[in-house]
Amino acid sequence: MSGVKIERYYLGCLAHASYMVGSGGVAAVIDPQRDVDLYIEAAAKLGWKIEHVIESHLHADFVSGHHELAERTGAKIYIGAQADVLFDHVAVRDGDAIRFGDCEMSFLETPGHTLESVCVLMKDLSEPTKPGVLFTGDTLFAGDVGRPDLSPSHTPQELAGILYDSLHAKVMTLPDETEIYPAHGAGSLCGRQLSSESSSTIGRQKQTNYALLARSKEEFVSLLTDQMPTRPEYFARDVDMNRRGAVALSELPVLEAYRAEQVIELQSKGALVVDTRPSMEFAVAHVPGSVHIALTGQYASWAARILGLDRKLILLAEDEEHVRESQLRLARVGVENVAGYLKDGVIGWIRDGKVLEYIPQLSAQEFQELRAKEPVRVLDVREAGEREAGSIEGSQWIPLGELEARMGEISKDGLLVVHCKGGYRSSIATSLLRRGGFEDIANLIGGYDAWKIA
Repeated sequence: MSGVKIERYYLGCLAHASYMVGSGGVAAVIDPQRDVDLYIEAAAKLGWKIEHVIESHLHADFVSGHHELAERTGAKIYIGAQADVLFDHVAVRDGDAIRFGDCEMSFLETPGHTLESVCVLMKDLSEPTKPGVLFTGDTLFAGDVGRPDLSPSHTPQELAGILYDSLHAKVMTLPDETEIYPAHGAGSLCGRQLSSESSSTIGRQKQTNYALLARSKEEFVSLLTDQMPTRPEYFARDVDMNRRGAVALSELPVLEAYRAEQVIELQSKGALVVDTRPSMEFAVAHVPGSVHIALTGQYASWAARILGLDRKLILLAEDEEHVRESQLRLARVGVENVAGYLKDGVIGWIRDGKVLEYIPQLSAQEFQELRAKEPVRVLDVREAGEREAGSIEGSQWIPLGELEARMGEISKDGLLVVHCKGGYRSSIATSLLRRGGFEDIANLIGGYDAWKIA
């Protein structure tokens, strides 16, 4: 069959999009996630041979599967010439191209998000009049552009200026009908205002993307760097793992099942229990000292931001299947120091005669009734943009990513009610606060959204 086919793979936990492009029985994979079986299995079903693996840049928010995918398929890895990687690769520059079947993929060097960033312009040679498709990596998103603070050698302002030049000299000069396929969607840490759209066009972004609407380079730099969110510490570590090429997931150790006494002993030596169950299950009964990060949300990125990559972890999940899923998601962001899991979860803890803790939950109505009777302190753990759109009067504001470092700013006198937008992050926050010695706390069910409705 002639022509070119594009397959998109979206990993909601990391708001990460990867792509496989096939033509003439050959395929190229762009920005693969760490667990690469899905590409190998999909290619086999489609009758494609993966011969090319393309990295738009050295990713900071997740560990890429480029190294394992190349080893298992014999494919070549293509990455920008400034990447300085430690594995076999093809260093690409402006004008370099790959051709297979009816597919032509041309590289554009577009530094700014990172110095080695590239975009890939794909043309279907069987339809020469059809507009091209641009795989933009983290250079241009639907609704945003890549954050410019990932270089150890350039300031964010310098990188933002470089990104402005890349966008205006190369990306925005393409026809307005050119479709864009970015590496991330809404919720990614690589930008602030990403849309939930899976794709867009150059023309639509010129009309709607706040960064592209900047009237000058100076305004663009200011928009990107003023009040920029703090860069998560694990970003530099993930870049280093991607520069070296991560080990295959099959090489990660099999997790050990621990009884309660063993968990307590490991806790005494610094290990941390991570409870991945739904928020209400954690609230009702959890292991003392545990941190709650529900598997249902952006589990991996929050785990990496809050726990780092080095702490020894013990998982607590609903069952062994969820334990395995938790370990996989952690590995996707480079968290590999997982010692084991609590055998039979909370039931095993109870069976071994150990004490559980709970954290009170308040509905929006209960919260309102309580505030009418007595003073209640409120902690808002949302991000700056959410806070600017509205807040509960008198609330204290500390974004979740900064909470552990800033706990000293919070008084322990009286009830503290914690909220985020919908309840996911505030549950994490209450577990951190309880672990930090805050006894009189409660989580606002449904968060700010529920309060606003009430």
